[in-house]
Amino acid sequence: MMMKRSLPAILLTAVVSGGTAFAQVSYDRIVKAESEPANWLTYAGTYKSQRYTQLDQINRQNVTQLKPLWVHQIRAAGVLEASPIVVDRVMYITEPPSTVVALDVRTGRPLWTWVPKIPDDVIAIGSPPVNRGVAVLDNMVYAGSIAGHLAALDAKSGALRWDVVVDDNKLGYYLTLAPLAIDGKIIVGVSGAEAGIRGFVDAYDAKTGKRLWRRHTIPAPGEPGGDTWGAKDSWKTGGGSTWLTGSYDPDLKTLYWVTGNPGPDWNGDNRPGDNLYTCSLLALNPDDGTIKWHFQFTPHDTHDWDAVQTVILFDAQVNGRTRKLIVQANRNGFYYVLDRTNGEFITGTPFVKQTWADGLDAKGRPRVKPGLEPTVEGVLVYPSISGASNWYSPSYSPKTGLFYQVAREWGTIFFKGEAVYKPGFGFTAGGGRTMNGDEAWAAVRALEATTGKLKWEFKLLSPGFSSLLSTAGGLVFGGTDEGNFFALDANTGEPLWDTQLGANIRGIPISFAIDGKQYIAIGAGFALFVYGLP
Repeated sequence: MMMKRSLPAILLTAVVSGGTAFAQVSYDRIVKAESEPANWLTYAGTYKSQRYTQLDQINRQNVTQLKPLWVHQIRAAGVLEASPIVVDRVMYITEPPSTVVALDVRTGRPLWTWVPKIPDDVIAIGSPPVNRGVAVLDNMVYAGSIAGHLAALDAKSGALRWDVVVDDNKLGYYLTLAPLAIDGKIIVGVSGAEAGIRGFVDAYDAKTGKRLWRRHTIPAPGEPGGDTWGAKDSWKTGGGSTWLTGSYDPDLKTLYWVTGNPGPDWNGDNRPGDNLYTCSLLALNPDDGTIKWHFQFTPHDTHDWDAVQTVILFDAQVNGRTRKLIVQANRNGFYYVLDRTNGEFITGTPFVKQTWADGLDAKGRPRVKPGLEPTVEGVLVYPSISGASNWYSPSYSPKTGLFYQVAREWGTIFFKGEAVYKPGFGFTAGGGRTMNGDEAWAAVRALEATTGKLKWEFKLLSPGFSSLLSTAGGLVFGGTDEGNFFALDANTGEPLWDTQLGANIRGIPISFAIDGKQYIAIGAGFALFVYGLP
């Protein structure tokens, strides 16, 4: 599907009150983000991507007293999917398709708004026109756009400092992710696998916008992995988009980025082989983008089960010794535990119903069942075309040792079509009909983080796209497509509180504090809601 949007040119700037502080966010502050839980300095809270807050003022005993404190209505039609950033009394959010807004966190009052130039014929194949957030570093705010640009804005005024074209939107490249700010660099990935792009991860100089390196996720012939694309020139339209914010370990100096499906999605005949590095986790050197190691979750994917789900970092005891772990609940239905120093597979287990594999071998490679690739007539496979999980964020609580995930139980009848590439148009070669009604549901599942063993679940009415937030107060916050914003007991899954927001919840919850008071923010429909205790 091609999205066409018409928006005004670059807009205007800021009206800033004298009582609002715009503090600089150094790289060192982000590295030590756990030491200042009153702020939310990067996409998932910290570089570990745990989406966990150490704030505990809101807890199991008083969560029923939560009240709405303010609401921010977005400017344009579209669903709010962003994760807000909070820095010293200022909140930065993105609105669809690519608008950036600074708000006073005490009241929700807009401080400035920036609207990028979006061509009338912008191409966004495979995605609604959304944006999932910004990055902050020093005195600037960074945002990608659906037009394929990356921009740097003055944090205090919203004035444009620089703007670069990441790649040609006419060929299907566009940005929906929140950038990741590390030491002097802004890291971004791209959307567009459904248009037959060749995916990549880019690093840009934070001060100037100069591109420092590019790591393609689809190797060319002669490069490592190039022999996994059996047909001539199939690598040129191989997909492998990189449309979700990565994680980072500053001690190991390693950037962790996940990749999307190969192209075309549902017909693998013209791309025989494993199709590296699609559906993979890449461990990258942040200095030059070289691949330290990789792990491919779904070789030769033909069900659109990209690996673009958040990877979470933590250290834990495994078989009597402390390991540096990286975990993911993958769209293909398996939960994976790896050693993040070298990519070693430790364990993997299904966390939903899946019918396509007889498990994983000792190295984590799936033992694929025959006869379940898409056909012209259609074949029913679990999980669905939209996956057991998706872009929405899971959470990990170091307090409970549990990994929390919205797990989706549904299947799809997958169809195979003809693969015809035309620049700027869909390159999917098939599709699917997803099960509905009683055959489609979801649950918040708490897994033992080191093993994937199910500890508890809280059933949801339908498969949604809501992210989760766990807290030191013993809570897990989440939402539903029916508009229910809820809090569960992090230890047991017992429902403790809920409220109706009147729209499907696709926003990503965060927590912050001002003047000693804890707040919870969540996006639903066309609005951002902020809750706190009376």
